[in-house]
Amino acid sequence: MSPFEILRFALRGLAANKLRSFLTTLGILIGVAAVILLVAFGEGASQGVQQSIQRLGANTLTISASFGGGGGGGGGARQQGGPRTQARQLTLEDARALADPAEAPSVKSVSPVVAAEAAVAVHDGASHALSQLIGTHPSYFEAVNKPVEAGAYFVNDDVLAARKVMVIGRTVAEALFGAVDPVGRQISVSGVPFTVVGVLKESGSSGMQDADDIAIAPLPAVQQSLTGFGPLGSIIVQATGADTTETAQAEVTALLNQRHGITPTGTADYRILNQAALQETVSSTIGTFTALLGAVAAISLLVGGIGITNIMLVTVTERTREIGIRKAIGAPRSAILGQFLVESTVLSLVGGLAGLLVAFVGTRFTVAGIDPVLVPSSIVLALGVSVGIGLFFGSYPANRAAKLRPIQALRHE
Repeated sequence: MSPFEILRFALRGLAANKLRSFLTTLGILIGVAAVILLVAFGEGASQGVQQSIQRLGANTLTISASFGGGGGGGGGARQQGGPRTQARQLTLEDARALADPAEAPSVKSVSPVVAAEAAVAVHDGASHALSQLIGTHPSYFEAVNKPVEAGAYFVNDDVLAARKVMVIGRTVAEALFGAVDPVGRQISVSGVPFTVVGVLKESGSSGMQDADDIAIAPLPAVQQSLTGFGPLGSIIVQATGADTTETAQAEVTALLNQRHGITPTGTADYRILNQAALQETVSSTIGTFTALLGAVAAISLLVGGIGITNIMLVTVTERTREIGIRKAIGAPRSAILGQFLVESTVLSLVGGLAGLLVAFVGTRFTVAGIDPVLVPSSIVLALGVSVGIGLFFGSYPANRAAKLRPIQALRHE
């Protein structure tokens, strides 16, 4: 028998029991769709987190105060388990010391940061509660990768003169000004007037946080009007390059240990967050989690394969007389074996392709702030496994059918 005839007999056999074939295919469909979708959501989550981290730059260090017995951070800022020294806040003097090129040659820029809580911006009757209101220096924009789309940054002269100027994010601009250009216009923040000098380029959202709901002003202006001249919330340090980030971290650690009186056996009162190290750790963790999700989803493929074996065994039993007649009139063993293998493989392949279609539609939707990203390798793997399942789980029933003796098959009722 030609391959074409074998295929025709196989398709005729599947069409004879449409509902059974559909239900068998459905098991493979669910398995393939689950594998592809879960891997896609894992990849989407990974890319979302990486993009959030990359907004701060791969050569950026974030220094924040650490109190209550838990040291942290990189290099010498890790907890040593020794006696606790008198905790100190981060100050503007700390930031100036870190900016000294003689003490920290691997540091490109230092940006002290304060954040105002529960600030509300008002313009011409429209009001908006700011998610973030930051007071800092102009170097902050480059360090955290926040380019301006319209207008300009404030400059060092604005910082020295404590001018009340502000750069706002796209969300703030739309909430307060709508389609009107905000550059040059005034907004009131907690009763204090600020002039908008620039609008940041849209960054997008990450999960539940809107990165464009932000306003940035000169540090002294925010301290005078909103936060007071207390300690800094954090210090953003930009290394001279991605390859000098670890060196910059070591220099920052040594300087802060010296200024804060941290002994070799003491516990640091600050922590340093290395963006590059964080990105690597997060990527590894999410990658492991995605692989686990894919493995769990693959179990449904195995269940679908078992369903194929069950259905094909029933099919062989029901068609025993047909097999006997075909063998009696000269059908070779290979034709019988091929027919049932083709039937099981077609069931798996159709289920796999349908599962791919369902998965493709599923990735068009955003769930919990995650945009799924199709991973080509997961598509190839899922389809390959589905076809392999058809061959593997269909081989036993097919072999059983091919081994039937014609006389026994003809006597079967």
